[in-house]
Amino acid sequence: MGVHSFEEEVTSPVPPAKLFKATVIDGDEITPKVIPAIQSIEIVEGNGGPGTVKKVTAVEDGKTSYALHKIDAIDEANYAYDYTIYGGAGFDESLEKVSFKTKLEAGAGGGSIIKITVIFYTKGDAPLTEAVKQDVKHKGLGISKGIEGYILANP
Repeated sequence: MGVHSFEEEVTSPVPPAKLFKATVIDGDEITPKVIPAIQSIEIVEGNGGPGTVKKVTAVEDGKTSYALHKIDAIDEANYAYDYTIYGGAGFDESLEKVSFKTKLEAGAGGGSIIKITVIFYTKGDAPLTEAVKQDVKHKGLGISKGIEGYILANP
C-alpha cells in the first residue's frame, strides 16, 4: 500500500464554533442543500459518533455514485473532526481509502483557520495521480465554501 499526504490551510470569516456545528453536527442536512450533486447523506451504521458509517449519494454528469464515510473522531471541544472515505461506486480504483483530519482554530477578525491533512492510501504500489489528488481537494473545498456561504446567508 502506498501512502501519500498533503496539508492544506484555508481561512473562513465564520467563527470556529459556528463552522464546526454547520459542517460536522448539522452537515448531513446542510450539505445536500448547498452542493447540488449531493443527493443524500444517510447513516448506515452507528449513532453519529466515532465508528459511524455514512453513505453519501451524488449525481454527477447524469451518473449516480456513492461514497462510504467512516467517522474516526469527533472532538467538539477542540473543533476537530476526522473521517475516512473507504469505498463506494465511483470511488477511484487506485485508492484503498482516503483519510481526512480537520481542525478549526480561531482566526483573524473572529473567523477560522481550517487545517486539513489528507492521507491517500493507494492499492499496492499504485501511484497517486495529480488528477485524483486535485479532484479530492476540489470537492473538499467546494463543500467547505458551500457551507460557509450557507452560514453567511443564514445567520
